[in-house]
Amino acid sequence: MRELIAAFKISADGRIEGSQGYADWVDGWSDDYGLTAQVDACVLGGRMYPGYEQYWTRIQHHPDEVHPQSGSVPTASEVEWAKATTALPHYVVSKSLTSAEWPNTRFLRGLDDVEALKHEEGKDIYLMGGARITAAAMDAGLVDELRLIVYPLLAGEGTALFATSTQRRPLELRSSDRWPDGRLSLVYRVAGA
Repeated sequence: MRELIAAFKISADGRIEGSQGYADWVDGWSDDYGLTAQVDACVLGGRMYPGYEQYWTRIQHHPDEVHPQSGSVPTASEVEWAKATTALPHYVVSKSLTSAEWPNTRFLRGLDDVEALKHEEGKDIYLMGGARITAAAMDAGLVDELRLIVYPLLAGEGTALFATSTQRRPLELRSSDRWPDGRLSLVYRVAGA
């Protein structure tokens, strides 16, 4: 069975977004998790998807221009990720969204559909978020692995990764790396998955 791998860049106090609605402490959104070769599908929540589509479509079409959402020119890794992910099927979990501009996007109506996707042939699946779909998938026992890049700051207000989670889930640390800039890369196996 395919594994569902959730990966996030978070603050030390567990926020994936600051009070402005985005993680202003993140310099780039490339694949720092090492997932590109391991996955062949992406799952996103319906609340996150519109911003995702807007962000990465802009990078695809204007890779050398300042991105209005980040205020900077996309990194080489972001341009590479934008190109690579156009070939990956994207599955959006939403009861209301019905159309998408991002290539190879399909809609799932609930977590049962995510579970069925795990039983299909293929590589692992990257659960990109947002926070609600990730917490719900974790509570449903669908997440097999959690990869976090922890930034050395306290964001204060903002969206906590597991604020809506209702169940305790033990995690088994598989690897940890300290990067020169003070960030930590943590990989956990979700117990019972």
